[in-house]
Amino acid sequence: MNDDQLDQLRVDSTKVRIVRDALEQNDVVGIVVAWDDEYVLMRRPNRKVIKVKRGYPMQLASEPREWVE
Repeated sequence: MNDDQLDQLRVDSTKVRIVRDALEQNDVVGIVVAWDDEYVLMRRPNRKVIKVKRGYPMQLASEPREWVE
């Protein structure tokens, strides 16, 4: 996702899913807080913040999960 899309997700407080591998339990679901060229900072539902590389696929949490190898 580009910076404009990330900014819109942040402003709207839209939940997104970052798919890190084939296991759904390893997904990061939360709200985009900040980002730079390499990382995205996400606030999870338990209010903890996690930093994830931008190279992982990102999708809206309301959509069905997609895993592409």
